[in-house]
Amino acid sequence: MTYLDLAAPAYKGKVCIRSSSNEYNQTLLAAMVTHYGEEKATAWAQGVVDNMARAPQGGDTDQLRGLVSGECEIAVSNTYYFARALRTDVDGVSAEIDKIGWIFPDQEDTGAHMNLSGAGVAANAPNRDHAVKFLEYLSSDSAQVYFSTGNDEFPAVKGVELAESVAKLGEFKADEVNLSEVAENIPTAQKIFDAVGWE
Repeated sequence: MTYLDLAAPAYKGKVCIRSSSNEYNQTLLAAMVTHYGEEKATAWAQGVVDNMARAPQGGDTDQLRGLVSGECEIAVSNTYYFARALRTDVDGVSAEIDKIGWIFPDQEDTGAHMNLSGAGVAANAPNRDHAVKFLEYLSSDSAQVYFSTGNDEFPAVKGVELAESVAKLGEFKADEVNLSEVAENIPTAQKIFDAVGWE
């Protein structure tokens, strides 16, 4: 399955997804603009709106709840919400998680969209050396293990052991789109959201 498939007429009334004000969706659509251009990204966004099972609402866990309840058949969610429901008791998801599954989209093409976090040190930081040491710690193996085991995320550092919940999801091909271009296309993405009526 690809992200483009979410707009296919066969999925009319079957898709649960967050609102257009959510940064995850903003970067997803901006990546679509980067890959395919504004016209194709607009057609895709319109198709997704046409296929929504309900008005966009809630967070990623709410999209998973929509799957469990049968309100939708396809949901877009970050992996760590699913992995968390495998590891802990997430109300409305974990008890019936065997009813739903997951896929990494676009594995034969661009790869799965990823949301990344970044950090930097301000030029006028009063404790620059400490700030740099903190960032170095965050990118260390030990901190990345914590992100995986504590928040069910894929580590940003290659070779770091995955938490059991994350390892269950398997390996995937990640989208290597230019993130600077994605950032530049976020205003275009918001314009598209408004044009197609994606709440």
